[in-house]
Amino acid sequence: MNEALLRSLTPGVLAVLVRRGADFAAAEDAVQDALVEAVRVWPADPPRDAKGWLVTVAWRRFLDATRADTARRRREGLADEEPAPGPAPSVDDTLSLYFLCAHPSLTPSSAVALTLRAVGGLTTRQIARAYLVPEATMAQRISRAKRTVSGARFDRPGDVATVLRVLYLVFNEGYSGDVDLAAEAIRLTRQLAAAVDHPEVAGLLALMLLHHARRAARTGPDGALVPLAEQDRSRWDTGLIAEGVGILRAALARDRLGEFQAQAAVAALHADAPSAEETDWVQIVEWYDELARLTDSPVVRLNRAVAVGEADGPRAGLAALAELDGPLPRRTAAAAYLHERAGDEGTAARLYAEAAREASSLAERDHLNRRAARLNARREG
Repeated sequence: MNEALLRSLTPGVLAVLVRRGADFAAAEDAVQDALVEAVRVWPADPPRDAKGWLVTVAWRRFLDATRADTARRRREGLADEEPAPGPAPSVDDTLSLYFLCAHPSLTPSSAVALTLRAVGGLTTRQIARAYLVPEATMAQRISRAKRTVSGARFDRPGDVATVLRVLYLVFNEGYSGDVDLAAEAIRLTRQLAAAVDHPEVAGLLALMLLHHARRAARTGPDGALVPLAEQDRSRWDTGLIAEGVGILRAALARDRLGEFQAQAAVAALHADAPSAEETDWVQIVEWYDELARLTDSPVVRLNRAVAVGEADGPRAGLAALAELDGPLPRRTAAAAYLHERAGDEGTAARLYAEAAREASSLAERDHLNRRAARLNARREG
């Protein structure tokens, strides 16, 4: 069963149903039913036109549900409008669907969650993990969002900034999660950049390309995580790096700085360094200062503290880290790294082990446990 094919076809099928007059919530339910049927039927009898098959089955599921729902009898006339069987239209409605999910009536967090579920194909559990909330809470949020956009059309587009946040989260999930959506996020961001003249769209595209360029070096042959400083830079994709840097320079020249451009500038400085030792950490700290001004994000300040530790020494980094309030993802791991750089291997080993217990993925947990074990072995030896 080609799950990647199903995932790539889902947005287009959903968009066809919405264009035909199905409300968003009912259309999404019908598409999910069609996907379940595809998983059951396709292995033994694969269709020649996969998208057309899904559209036909999903539309029939929608009509069945409409007829069964007495509160929606007014839509039964749609049954007479079912088109004759044939190839589905080849137009890519995915980007339009992103804008529908970024509807003005939705809060940004609800728009992101709905898009990740309906268009990105992520499960409610995966989205809840990204938001650090219980799965039941996220399920309620998505259900409310679906009800909000029910009946909305493609002629009232949402906010570009919300769409950018959606694309960024999809890329991050595809880059480090268990669903590979990075290439799809890049494709959609390219499409958005071609349609919308906005420096932050270009900034996001540059950021994605620069991160994606390092993907092959992020893991070892055994699947273990390889930190940036230890990566084999000969495995980085120089073509993607050159493209990302060129897009970023053009965006920065417009003098309308935004958070994605600033993040891309940090990524470009890493990509430009021939080795970890030659990284321009002073400039990176300056860019994190810009990011903190733009976003006031505690995660940005956490990353800045690590950069300060590289630029001005680990003690300075620990002092910057101490200024942050409240729990933050990977704060313990950052403290462990800075203590290791400062020569306090006992504290570093303890903190690495603690960070491993807090890790959100198995690969990250194994990486942190290996670092703790290496330091403990060195101390005992």
